[in-house]
Amino acid sequence: MKKLLLLSLAILCSQVIFAQESEQEDDKPKEGWIGTGTFSLLFNQAAFNAEWQGGGTSNYAGNATISYNLNYNKDNFTWDNTFLGDFGLTKVKDQDFTRKTNDRLELNSVAGWEISDSNWYYSVFANFRTQFAKGYKYSEQDVIDVTTGNVVGTEVVRTETTHFMSPGYLQVGPGMLWKKNDNFKVNIAPATARFIFVDDQFTTLPGYEDGDYFGVDQGESMRFEFGASVSAYAKFDVVENVSFENMINLYSNYLEDPQNVDLDYTGKLNMKVNDYLSANFIFQTVYDDNAVRAFQVREVLGVGFTYKINPQEE
Repeated sequence: MKKLLLLSLAILCSQVIFAQESEQEDDKPKEGWIGTGTFSLLFNQAAFNAEWQGGGTSNYAGNATISYNLNYNKDNFTWDNTFLGDFGLTKVKDQDFTRKTNDRLELNSVAGWEISDSNWYYSVFANFRTQFAKGYKYSEQDVIDVTTGNVVGTEVVRTETTHFMSPGYLQVGPGMLWKKNDNFKVNIAPATARFIFVDDQFTTLPGYEDGDYFGVDQGESMRFEFGASVSAYAKFDVVENVSFENMINLYSNYLEDPQNVDLDYTGKLNMKVNDYLSANFIFQTVYDDNAVRAFQVREVLGVGFTYKINPQEE
């Protein structure tokens, strides 16, 4: 865990240094409100007829992503707000259910007051994360003939495990913000309150033990933590029409196992084909021992439609 954490920080720092060298020294954010964003719709499909001998199963998948930034700069005050939405579905022929491939809803807000004409700011931040739709665990169970009592096959059943606001995460706290510009910034908050919200239907199941569901105690619907948070954002151009966007969030809970640092890293490679077509590769890894004591990893690769919302001149 520590080696991966150090590696993630080293990669991000190297990207920030590389990008800083490519920036002009007089690069200053514009004053007032600036809103920009993108909407992407990716679609994948594969089909095979009955005579196809090479193997394969017909399937289709779609993924919609929206990212919107609303930032304000005036004199020595800066306020950055980001909305992230990501949702994907896939359907495989002969499967009983359409399944989610991606589900993310996140809001970030950081307000900062500049310190002595520098890149440092006193800051206050808030971060909210949850999901749009229900999540399920899939398993097989025997199908029994009611007349004979014999097993005649199996069927796939699904059990609901998550839904909107179960879990939901809210972090708030004061700190220090280092901000080069809208594309390069780090926020350090050593006194962060974190709330984990869940539906108590999951914590009142028979046999439930404290902490089994996202760290929440039996019969409760919220968990409170207090610790330190570090978040960083870096975006730069790799080559013409190819940009690399990085977001990392780290959290350590002072009240319980502070050495188990929660990590959420997302890297997104954007490759522009033209004003409306693009290719995207997204890699995300999450470590949260309240959810599962292992790394969660997702990857998304696709080509699709992209629409820029209120684009700024480059």
